Amino acid sequence: MNVLMLLTPKSEVRYLKDTANVRAALETMKHHGYTALPVVTKEGAYAGSVSEGDFLRYIVENGTPADWEKIRLKEILRPGFNPAVTASVPTEELIRRAEQQNFIPVTDDRGTFIGIVTRKTVIETSCEPQIDRERRMRA
Repeated sequence: MNVLMLLTPKSEVRYLKDTANVRAALETMKHHGYTALPVVTKEGAYAGSVSEGDFLRYIVENGTPADWEKIRLKEILRPGFNPAVTASVPTEELIRRAEQQNFIPVTDDRGTFIGIVTRKTVIETSCEPQIDRERRMRA
């Protein structure tokens, strides 16, 4: 299973900048119906992913901020949450990550965000050989 064959490229992925304010990030997630999104630095590097739970965790630990526009996403990112893989990741690791994450961020060898692989894509690709065998057996 080649990661690049499964990749949804950055140009087709909704992501957030790490300098975005919390209000804008929440509004983007709500508008598009996502519960988590990748976060990218201004240089294009993968900074992490942010989830609805991260916003809630911030409120529980720090109280509701008086001004959501002053808090940047990079301030609430959890280190190590939803780590990225490179295009050379072994198939077994990609499947293991897909079991735990809705999407797997992918970077090039320099850490630049190039896109995501979704759990749905991994499942569909993994199941194709079995589905093809079953179709041949029924024919």
